[in-house]
Amino acid sequence: MTTSTANPSSGKYTLATRIFHWVGALLIVGAWVAIEQGEDYIGLHKSLGASFLIWTVLRIANRFVSKAPPHPPMPKWQIGVAHLTHLGLYLAMLAMPITGMLMSMYGGRGVSVFGLFNIPSMVGIDREMAKLMNGIHTGAMFYVLGFLVVAHVVGALYHQFVMKDNLIARMK
Repeated sequence: MTTSTANPSSGKYTLATRIFHWVGALLIVGAWVAIEQGEDYIGLHKSLGASFLIWTVLRIANRFVSKAPPHPPMPKWQIGVAHLTHLGLYLAMLAMPITGMLMSMYGGRGVSVFGLFNIPSMVGIDREMAKLMNGIHTGAMFYVLGFLVVAHVVGALYHQFVMKDNLIARMK
């Protein structure tokens, strides 16, 4: 039987938390790769983005019921930076797909999710709002999410290879 708490003897996150983490990472990479392929892949990009939003909401719910393993020994300021980075990541992981979907919806389009179902437009057509959401989605949020992902990866690698505290093993 699986419990919702981390296994303190292993120091690992729960299996559900690890799956949410790595599938979420794959969805981010997939959405980025899809949009880099050009307009022919916008449908795939939107499907991955909508899936990522749903996945992130479920991930946040899981975060409330799954206890994190204890931190390895580190200064309090590093724990604080880690917490702020994770909070920023969660906010950006919500804002990025929401602004993308709003861009489509204000443009008068719903969002098809792999052709399986459609998320209908929940707002009226407003070209100015569509442009604003486009600017936020492709501008500010792209850079904020990118910065936070890089900070997260660099922090994990720093702990793994400089501090040698085996931090990455918590998420394997």
